[in-house]
Amino acid sequence: MIEALKNSFRLPDLRNKLLYTLLILVVYQFAAHVPVPGVNREALTSLFNSEGAGLVNVLNMLSGGAVSNFSVMANGVYPFITASIIIQLLTPIIPQLEAISREPGGAEKLNGQYTYYLAIPMAALQAWGQINIFSSLAGGQQIIEGFGADPFVTLSTIITMTAGTMFAIWLGDLITEQGIGQGLSIIIFAGIVAQVPYNLGRMVLNSQNALFNIVVFILLTIITVIVIVVVQEGVRRIPVQYGKRVRGRKVYGGGSTFIPLRVNTAGMIPLIFAQSIMAFPAVLVSLFPPGPVGDSITATFGSQQGFAYWFLYFLLVVGFTYFYTDVMVQNQKLGENLQRQGGFIPGIRPGRRTQEFINHVVRRITFVGALFLGLVAVLPGVVQGINSLIFPTGGTDFGSNPALVISSAGLIIVVGVVIDTMRQLEAQLVMRNYESFMR
Repeated sequence: MIEALKNSFRLPDLRNKLLYTLLILVVYQFAAHVPVPGVNREALTSLFNSEGAGLVNVLNMLSGGAVSNFSVMANGVYPFITASIIIQLLTPIIPQLEAISREPGGAEKLNGQYTYYLAIPMAALQAWGQINIFSSLAGGQQIIEGFGADPFVTLSTIITMTAGTMFAIWLGDLITEQGIGQGLSIIIFAGIVAQVPYNLGRMVLNSQNALFNIVVFILLTIITVIVIVVVQEGVRRIPVQYGKRVRGRKVYGGGSTFIPLRVNTAGMIPLIFAQSIMAFPAVLVSLFPPGPVGDSITATFGSQQGFAYWFLYFLLVVGFTYFYTDVMVQNQKLGENLQRQGGFIPGIRPGRRTQEFINHVVRRITFVGALFLGLVAVLPGVVQGINSLIFPTGGTDFGSNPALVISSAGLIIVVGVVIDTMRQLEAQLVMRNYESFMR
């Protein structure tokens, strides 16, 4: 593999792609440290020391440190991801969108043009919501002075953060077109990796059991990466045969292939869905006067601690995995497409019966994928509980938890991006007669 990477830099065009990708990532990191005008530093510091710091720290890590500075990139590229998910969910519901998806090039139009248009209001809405949520979690202190009261400050802040999001999306598109890998994934990946040294240093400084936590972090990372690779690459192959067609003296079609159904079709999207739902109770309680019930809810859902929080998180991740996988499979219309192309699954009638069979198989193998995502999601809670039993006075907050140096969603993203980028490099090298390094 090391030799193959050396070969990548020996090829001028491939070397230029790699250097171009690194340059774009450096530009993104610089932009991630440009703060939004009018940021209240004291309120921001109070926010990271509050009971809602668990959620905020996760968002900060996924944004590459942009939240800690409350920079113009604080939204990251997640409004585009949210818009893409909404388009996928609405396509089978709205007839006009379904008709567009059936047209030649319609899927690319939905995933491109329509998603970009929807990402703009989603970015503005996320900017408005993020500022208000952070202000409420910071004990009522304004993150942006005058936001909501002064129309000029409110409008200029929302426009600035929306522009930052669209700039990040544009940088991702540049990587996709002229660099290596899928641009938006590479940007998220770089942001997560950039925060690892800071999180690791904070874990060592904040913990009374630094050596133990470092060993646990290394073991957890190795084991989790191996499990993620095995599950992410797990595929159930459904055999497909195509009938032969005779026209004159020529025979067309025939042959056999397979449909690869992944064990984890949903990726890390269920984790994002579940985190959004789990953050809602703490935000809702912050809108009401303080009280014992509100304090209990904030302590549980804001700081991401306790058995109730992690158990509910596990159930939500499993449920969203089934839901999102089912939506994706239904949108692909595999049974209908196979019938149109003259293909069939041996022993299964084409059309509706084929789609029912595929749905049945997908739901069975999704059980493993959902269980995997659920266990990965609650891994920080498990480590937190074990730490509290072994070291009752050693501190079990966010900063000292070795499982949160890289969050579960972050680790899945990192592993997925690395595998995808290695495959693209492999394709480039094999095309130029170099030996493959993915075996």
